[in-house]
Amino acid sequence: METYSFKDGSSVASSPISSPNISTLLKIKVLSWSKETGLPASVHVRVCNKTFNLHKTLLCTKSGYFKERDDQLSEIEIPQDFPGGAETFEKIMLFIYGCPTLIHPFNIAGLKCAAQFLQMTEHYSMGNLCERFDLYLNQVILQNWDDTLVVLKTCQELLPWSEDLLIVSRCIESLAFTACMEILDPERRREKPMVMLEDLMNQPWEYTTVDKIINQDTWIKDLTDLPFAFFRQVTGSLRRQGMKERYVSPLIVFYVNKCFIPEDQTNTDILQRALDLLLTRDKAYRFVPVGFYLACLARNLKHETVVKLQYQIVSLLHTAHTENFIYPNAWSGNVAFSQELLTMENLFVAYVSTESERHLTSSPSNVMRVGNLWDIYLSRLPYDQDMENKRFIELIETVPMSFRESHDQLYLAVNAFLQVHKAISQEEKGSICSYLNCQKLSEETSLELVQNEQMPLRLVVQALFVQQLNTHQAFKDCSDSFRFTNSADFSGSVVPSSRPLTSQHSPCTDDETGPRSRPLCFLMQKDATLDEYESTSFRIHNLEEQLVSLKKTLQSHSNPKKPTCLGKRSASRNRSTFGQVTTACIGSVSFTSQRKYANRLLRVLRRVNLFGSRKTNRSER
Repeated sequence: METYSFKDGSSVASSPISSPNISTLLKIKVLSWSKETGLPASVHVRVCNKTFNLHKTLLCTKSGYFKERDDQLSEIEIPQDFPGGAETFEKIMLFIYGCPTLIHPFNIAGLKCAAQFLQMTEHYSMGNLCERFDLYLNQVILQNWDDTLVVLKTCQELLPWSEDLLIVSRCIESLAFTACMEILDPERRREKPMVMLEDLMNQPWEYTTVDKIINQDTWIKDLTDLPFAFFRQVTGSLRRQGMKERYVSPLIVFYVNKCFIPEDQTNTDILQRALDLLLTRDKAYRFVPVGFYLACLARNLKHETVVKLQYQIVSLLHTAHTENFIYPNAWSGNVAFSQELLTMENLFVAYVSTESERHLTSSPSNVMRVGNLWDIYLSRLPYDQDMENKRFIELIETVPMSFRESHDQLYLAVNAFLQVHKAISQEEKGSICSYLNCQKLSEETSLELVQNEQMPLRLVVQALFVQQLNTHQAFKDCSDSFRFTNSADFSGSVVPSSRPLTSQHSPCTDDETGPRSRPLCFLMQKDATLDEYESTSFRIHNLEEQLVSLKKTLQSHSNPKKPTCLGKRSASRNRSTFGQVTTACIGSVSFTSQRKYANRLLRVLRRVNLFGSRKTNRSER
């Protein structure tokens, strides 16, 4: 316990222990004073429905408030807004009657405000309470982080007195200065550096993760527990003291994070005002993960704030994670035009519009990543029967096809939609699947597509032909590699490579070509299980049966008119590759023009089937 002695014998002691019965002590002091002086307690002071019998002479020597009312009647009514109420008034009266006043961080603010209200300054008495309380604040309270926090929190119930007397501002400046020292750490006392928001850029935004970061530093947790009005002043003081935005923005983000759970109207209001602190700074967005903005966007905020959030999200969309995207609820119904889907759609539309204006300075990798993010989002939507084909096509066209380096995620989105809309016609399936480019599908996805009964026949055939071309090209480039791996069965039927190959530089190894460049035959040979191959083989047999039926239908619909597709291609058939001719003819709707190519397609499918059977038998042996 620290005790400060004063000239008149009074003392101010700092103690965390609660004071004894103040009312009893005051009554004893009043009776003692009456006996010593022989003067009765002639003044009746009423404070917050409680009456005190006191001596007017003693009050006037210490308090300017009572001195100004010396000529009034024997009863004085203290206003209801008296700082601290009747309990604080009793403690002030104990000091006037010469009793040591016990003070601590929990009551110093109230005592200071009450003393100022009663005008207990040096003007009326030397060593009066106002100056003594100021001395205690400056030399004791503001030198300690925990005591300053306690005083600042008690000031909330003493507004506007605590602000007018600069108690709040002094506590704010003290906390801000200490926070600066914690951030800069000039004495190198921190075992590890302060966690910055840049460390969270490469991972989804999780409330629990942020809470763990907050709890790592006690001073950060203390600041985020402050009432918003005081927290806003702390951030303002940090900026005035020259602290960089990369250190201030995380504090605001951490403060906002606690507003997410639980979600109620009060927290929403605090969230709205806290975001204003962040969004008004031009440089703040560079240090805040986009997942944080997306989490805020899911809240019920003002339109102006939503617009600002969308602007920040669009500028950082390429760094987003799909886990932080806003998804509609399956049970809510009307997924096609739900608020969540419309919000996400607007974000990607804004990004596309922005990129079209600055396409010369955009990073291709960022553009491709955004296109892939949108396809992943579409693949995870909870589709329902109410979403029409036209609406789904609109969602696909939200991002241009040039933004899509791979169509794997787009295939998953199309498949998810078709699984819910199994009753749509083949023509409608064809219009939806026309956005898929088989040349941009990985081997695994192509295999899945061939096995998928929901995919239209035209798309399956295109996938098979693309893989046939890849297989042919792979045979041509990898003849020496096959010879190295004891696959001499094909050495006489392929063209040797023009460059020497070694085991370290084989074009068929994953290290050089990567798993995405391997054709379907190698996938069946190495990666696909026997069950997967049998499923694919069964699908190919079904296609063969359909093509045989198509062949018979074509023969029964003989047409003397020359096929348009063949007419255009007959002069250059020898110059065109097999895949180019076939791909061009697949899209034709003329029965006659596809007669010869149905036969040719049938032979190709049988070759694929035969090739897979050989590879399977060899692997079994």
